[in-house]
Amino acid sequence: MPYYITYKEFQTYTKEYYHKNATLLSLNEITNHLLDKGVLKHTYAPFKLSTPYNDDMSNEEFDDMIDSITLTLTLQDSNEFKVQESFFLSKTKDVLTIKHPNYIKTTSHTHNYYEINYVANGKCDFVFKNTKKVMEKGEIFIIPPFSEHEITPKEEATVYTIMLQNSIFHSTFFTLLFDNLLYFYFKTILQESTSYHYLSFYISDENCLNKITRNLLIESNQIDSYSNNACINWLNLFFLTILRNYDDTILHYNYQMGTDFSLLLQYIQHNYQTLTLASLAEIFAYSEPHLSTLIRQNTGYTYTDLIKKLRLSEALEYLKTTDLKIGEIADLIGYNSADHFSRVFRSEYDMSPQQYKKQHTKENSFFPNL
Repeated sequence: MPYYITYKEFQTYTKEYYHKNATLLSLNEITNHLLDKGVLKHTYAPFKLSTPYNDDMSNEEFDDMIDSITLTLTLQDSNEFKVQESFFLSKTKDVLTIKHPNYIKTTSHTHNYYEINYVANGKCDFVFKNTKKVMEKGEIFIIPPFSEHEITPKEEATVYTIMLQNSIFHSTFFTLLFDNLLYFYFKTILQESTSYHYLSFYISDENCLNKITRNLLIESNQIDSYSNNACINWLNLFFLTILRNYDDTILHYNYQMGTDFSLLLQYIQHNYQTLTLASLAEIFAYSEPHLSTLIRQNTGYTYTDLIKKLRLSEALEYLKTTDLKIGEIADLIGYNSADHFSRVFRSEYDMSPQQYKKQHTKENSFFPNL
């Protein structure tokens, strides 16, 4: 049976209890305490903005605004380890954003949806497969389904948690990564449930992301017919921001693998024009056969196929957006001759680079009358 309480009432009680007893209560324990006090309601009160929201609000002003958001509390089986998508996400909501409550005792758990935690202020304890890490301000962790973890914000920290349907994560995050070599890697590993992993980003200038996350939270608590689409659009901006500006800080942790394979893929991404398998193996201290196996297992492609995809993807952009000659493009993307480049291009696209350029020049030839 669901019970309801405002965010402010909930946080006031947990904070007072902690300072009085020097101990944290679990969500179930808090719910029972609040039931005994008779402060939980049986009717859900929709969130209404007390004042118009604007992006220039201070942290204090924004916190005052969201204090009236209604939290839903449900007594759970004390042995429950898995949280189902349906517990937070409804048929009409693909994305839900909350300010993670402080002063509660969390337990290690898994769930069947994607979770993103963003530390907007302060610090947060993150436990992943019994390994504890302190998340600092500006860190973002993307946790895929079925990865065991535990999140505990420090006393006055601000941690935003975004929960989203699996299909929405795939259609937003992966779409934005499509032209990046990491796409093949993350799509392979994030869709399996046999290993434990997460993605980590760090940003030094959090102002833009704070504004996006605040809008996500506000929209998550609207109940009109536009709210879900608005949330998805804000989520796209969230992913676009961290991928556009902070792709050099992306890290991947795989519990079974014990190394960050994404660093190797980023090295390929930035050096594919002249890189060889032998030189890559030497830089990362692998044997060539073992490295070939790792690449195939983690991306679904051979080293040669990955290099070809990177070169041709870059070639398409040059052909569509520049007046470079075919030989110049071949040199820029790592082919030793225009003929070699043309043969590879034709085998992939059933047309020559010249034909592709001519076709896309026609498609992009529209200019409005001024």
